[in-house]
Amino acid sequence: MKTRRRSSSRSKSSGLKTFVQAARFSALAVVALGLASCAIMPSSSRYPTKGDARPHDGVATAHRLPIHGVDISKWQGDVDWAALRQAGTQFAFIKATEGGDHIDSKFHENWQAARRAGVPRGAYHFVYWCRPAHEQAAWFKRNVPQDPDALPPVLDVEWNGQSVNCPKKVPRAQALAMIDVMLREMEAHTGKRPIIYTDITFHKEILEGEYNDYPYWIRSTAAEPHVRYNNRRWTFWQFTTTGRVPGVRGDVDRNTFYGTENQWRMFVQSACDPRDHSRLSQQGVCRTMDAVQTASAEVTE
Repeated sequence: MKTRRRSSSRSKSSGLKTFVQAARFSALAVVALGLASCAIMPSSSRYPTKGDARPHDGVATAHRLPIHGVDISKWQGDVDWAALRQAGTQFAFIKATEGGDHIDSKFHENWQAARRAGVPRGAYHFVYWCRPAHEQAAWFKRNVPQDPDALPPVLDVEWNGQSVNCPKKVPRAQALAMIDVMLREMEAHTGKRPIIYTDITFHKEILEGEYNDYPYWIRSTAAEPHVRYNNRRWTFWQFTTTGRVPGVRGDVDRNTFYGTENQWRMFVQSACDPRDHSRLSQQGVCRTMDAVQTASAEVTE
């Protein structure tokens, strides 16, 4: 069978068309990859595998701080703690309890797995404003182990307007009285002064000017903390709720510590913000540090 030969001009036209199509496809591929890299950008050279599905320019400075961590609950599903640690995760706050009768279904699994992976971790309690504080404190103590190597516990105080059973706010005096009980009982149980987690609204309505001897973990996902919080020094900053980290499928809250690597080591050893160590250690609040660490508490690396 004979094959008809194409004319030279037709062959050139077909080749040019193929070239143009290939070039367009390559350009589209480059654009798509560029958009993907913007959507889940690496946070810094320290943590190149971590990112954010919805990065915000207002919190860019968080990415430059050296100590990063996550907070975890059942909503993250099965966590690969070894991968999380390998990605550079320096700490994790794990949801333990809520109110006076709820425990996170993944708490004990996450608590033990984080320890095995070598991730420093602390437990947090979510306050339920329709339950007496002493009952919530008892529930926390019943379910959270007394682990001398754990980070300080966290008291999560915010309004919960989405709650079906308890969406209400309580008067400021009542909220502060409940917080007093919880902080006291959590410290007695763990031997460490608790961290207070809060958001912009609750801080403005309840916490401004209060509990200045406690470390604060604040939420600000669209601006620097000083822009959103009036005269509040912070120890931890939750800067995104759409973080991406190896070991966790989907979104995860990402957080950073205020200070240097040396200050982080001091925090872990003493269970106190290094900026407060010399003062609070006299009250028996902080665990002791060696003389070199104590002297360098205010020094930046």
